[in-house]
Amino acid sequence: MAPNGTPRPGDPDDLPDTPGRPEGPDRPGDADRPGDADRPGDAHRPGEPGRAEDAGRPDRPGDGDGAAEGHPLDPAERQEYQRLRRAAAVRHRRLRTTGASVLLVLALLLAPFAVVAAWVDSQISDSARYVQTVAPLATEPPVQNAVTDRLTHRVVSNVDVDAITSSLAKALQKAGAPPVVVDHTPALDGPLKSAMTSAVHKVVSEVVTSDQFAEVWDAANRRAHAAVVKVLTGQGNSAIQARGNTVVLDIGTVVDNVKQRLVNAGYAKVAKFPQVDRTIPLLKVDKLQQAQGLMRLLNVLGTWLPVVVLVLAALGIWAAPAHRLALMATAIGTGVMMAVLLIALAVLRGVYLDSVPPSTLPENAAATIFDTLVRFLRQSARTVLVVAVITALASYLYGPGRGAVAVRSAATRGTGALGRASARQGLRTGALGHWLSAHRGWTTGVVIAGGALALVLWNYPTPGAVALVLGIVVLVLVLLGVLAGAADRPGPAPPGGGERRAAPGAG
Repeated sequence: MAPNGTPRPGDPDDLPDTPGRPEGPDRPGDADRPGDADRPGDAHRPGEPGRAEDAGRPDRPGDGDGAAEGHPLDPAERQEYQRLRRAAAVRHRRLRTTGASVLLVLALLLAPFAVVAAWVDSQISDSARYVQTVAPLATEPPVQNAVTDRLTHRVVSNVDVDAITSSLAKALQKAGAPPVVVDHTPALDGPLKSAMTSAVHKVVSEVVTSDQFAEVWDAANRRAHAAVVKVLTGQGNSAIQARGNTVVLDIGTVVDNVKQRLVNAGYAKVAKFPQVDRTIPLLKVDKLQQAQGLMRLLNVLGTWLPVVVLVLAALGIWAAPAHRLALMATAIGTGVMMAVLLIALAVLRGVYLDSVPPSTLPENAAATIFDTLVRFLRQSARTVLVVAVITALASYLYGPGRGAVAVRSAATRGTGALGRASARQGLRTGALGHWLSAHRGWTTGVVIAGGALALVLWNYPTPGAVALVLGIVVLVLVLLGVLAGAADRPGPAPPGGGERRAAPGAG
């Protein structure tokens, strides 16, 4: 030991703790050696809690006040210390795994509700989105036929054919027609009603299948967008209304247009018809009020529930001991939940079709209405499903699996070969290529994060949009790999020995 108390190299005090090394009072220099408590292998290191087995143990003979703290661990004590550390690490890992599992399970269970809530919120808050949802109904043949038949029946049912034939009989009698003609006038009821039905149906069909009807339909739904708010939350006034357990659409504008067409076609008495029923039932739900309460709740959560799900998933992945495996499990679970949501929509479609009587709406028209109204919800679920599949696949490819390593190696060899081929043609990237090669992981993460950000900022992404972003990300990664492979590298030695001289201007 040096005069100032600093141990010299090679002194016994610098040697690591080994079995058989003298301890306690038998060790030279223990009593006055400074800094002994901070030496590696001590029982009490700075910032480290004391060992449990030391608590309450009597001091060894000859130990001073600080001798116990400077006491090195013998092999048995060191083994026990390592065992306790491993046990604490296991408990910590189990705690992290449990917490991450709880967070991820909550996120997965809430994922379908988040998709539905976001869909409901878009239909309520975005008028253009709502009009885009219902616009195809005006051009769907089953819906057009249902509207035409219903309007024709309502117009003809308001015509008193018996009164017409009675008036005709009186007119014929006054004109001196033979009694047999007058007596058989009521037989004209059937042919007259059939002819009127045919004529009215033709006019109504021309109106419903015209471009004007589609324009009127869009305009009426745009003005009546508050109908969605009223049906789902019970607030506001609109053309779509809830009557009992049935949701109906007021088509008064179309009825007025049909009446005017009939008047112009020569049916002047149509203008005097009483007001017919101007509504068409869209949905019939046994417990509409309960559904409205649920929709109001989803409307409130529409903005925040997706955010909560993302935060829970992010916290669960962060808290998990294995982040990549947690991300893969989250992606697989999300895909499964989206598949469950699509199956639930299919089941709900069958329940809805069974609940609509054929007298209220033909089955094909009811199916068209349901499919049209929920098509954006289906699209959202499929989009999330595609994103989940891509995320799970990417998580696997980043792992140590044999297949993942093979794919990464093949991609690296392929892009490297293209880069070297470009370099041989004189297209060298020099310092840029070296930088890209040295920071390959960082640049890959930035490109993937950019693709994810593009999907987040995309207004109502579709599976096609996801495929487009994925293609761009893969293309950019391939381009970066080629640029990295095109950096300057020593070429093969030319015949005759010696190194090949670099081409002029290389680098």
